[in-house]
Amino acid sequence: MTEVISTIQQLVQKAIDAQLISSLDELYSRNQLMEIFKLVDFKEEASLEQEQTLDIPDLVEKLVDYAVEMELIPDILDEREIVASKIMNVFIPRPSDVNATFYDNYKASPKKATEYFYKLSQDSNYIQTKRIAKNISYKVDTKYGELDITINLSKPEKDPKQIALEKEMKKPTSHYPKCLLCVENEGYAGRIGHPARSNHRVIRMELGKEEWALQYSPYVYYNEHCILLSTEHRDMKISKEGFERLIEFVEKFPHYFIGSNADLPIVGGSILTHDHYQGGNYEFAMAKAKEEILFSINEFPEVRAATVKWPMSVIRLKGTNKEQLVAAATKVLDIWKEYSDPKVEIEASSGEIPHNTITPIARMRDGEFEIDLVLRNNRTTEEYPLGIFHPHEDVHHIKKENIGLIEVMGLAVLPARLQTELKSVEAYLVDGANEVPAYHKSWADELKQHYQKILTRETVADIVEKEVGKKFLRVLEDAGVFKRDEAGLTAFKRFTKFLASN
Repeated sequence: MTEVISTIQQLVQKAIDAQLISSLDELYSRNQLMEIFKLVDFKEEASLEQEQTLDIPDLVEKLVDYAVEMELIPDILDEREIVASKIMNVFIPRPSDVNATFYDNYKASPKKATEYFYKLSQDSNYIQTKRIAKNISYKVDTKYGELDITINLSKPEKDPKQIALEKEMKKPTSHYPKCLLCVENEGYAGRIGHPARSNHRVIRMELGKEEWALQYSPYVYYNEHCILLSTEHRDMKISKEGFERLIEFVEKFPHYFIGSNADLPIVGGSILTHDHYQGGNYEFAMAKAKEEILFSINEFPEVRAATVKWPMSVIRLKGTNKEQLVAAATKVLDIWKEYSDPKVEIEASSGEIPHNTITPIARMRDGEFEIDLVLRNNRTTEEYPLGIFHPHEDVHHIKKENIGLIEVMGLAVLPARLQTELKSVEAYLVDGANEVPAYHKSWADELKQHYQKILTRETVADIVEKEVGKKFLRVLEDAGVFKRDEAGLTAFKRFTKFLASN
């Protein structure tokens, strides 16, 4: 019991140091934690020196371990997360107070407001900084700029006991909240199969005369990785109203970009049942990509249009006239949804099933609005059952999942399995070890042949990182509807002429 008390003391002090609470909140916070741990007595420890090196996530983890040892909870991931979230909720203001402070800061500057909320989300352990630090991240230089590579190690794997428990439950015991993005997750304790959100807060804002909510991703992939979600649970849809929201958001927060996954399966994101966007304070390689074919769109003289030198098929619109920019983006969407070009396997639909849509991204640059419209098509064939414009089989050993907004912009989110698998590839290249997974074998043999003169223990890691980057580039090229060869670029130019004249 002494260790629990000591750790509670440390956590309260750390919360004061981080300015999550004031010293006046010390006793209140301690008493709230005592209730969580069913403590009826509290004897302050004279010395806390032993724990001084631990930060908030480590102290929370220690307290969760004590909860298991004290048999307050079973040692199951979701139960541990629920307690961890409740512990940190003790130190976080109510949503109304968080919103009031956010908008007080906004009066000074939008940047000051988001910095406040991002820090709060980190300090409250809602953003899982300790787990995110486990991710393997690096950059790879390509002809399109520096691509970001991340091997995602931050999300904890479910243990067998939890998997068995979820299987026993069969049907969900609750449909509240309706999904992981619903605004009703704010402050929700969590349950088996639904994440704990006691320490979760959102910022309310009006966009397009609707109420929306801003939050940060618990597992951020880049600086200030935020999620903007509708307070209404409804399907995602790329539309004129969506373009208006994107422009309105970057006008409110000009230091952020904002974008949307496409709204069709295969080319969309992992959650298509809740209308939402992702943004943040980060410049991806696609944003830096140069313009290629410049053209104008009839009816919109104040909008400048261009294709972008990028492995996927991107049309960039720029200007200061918001209404014309939204109208031009809507025209591109409407025309693209009906556009077919059999010469390059683009078909707008199969009967009543649509195939064409767009991944849009908006930003401010040099006082102008800028929208990138990434053309997508989700058609499948017998040869490509996962999608013609989807990562092809020869890159599945690296990336097989959907290419969503983050990948489109140039950041690869690769599966955790690659951490150990790529080490086995490195060992195979240097020592001829046979542990390399079968689906990496032909790729490893190619690397061994190509780099045989310079392969050493000192060079192999850099070589493999570079080649993973090349594979991700191939992934993006596979997802581009107009390929970067002569036929594809000619077809893309054909589309821009059709767009300009209609």
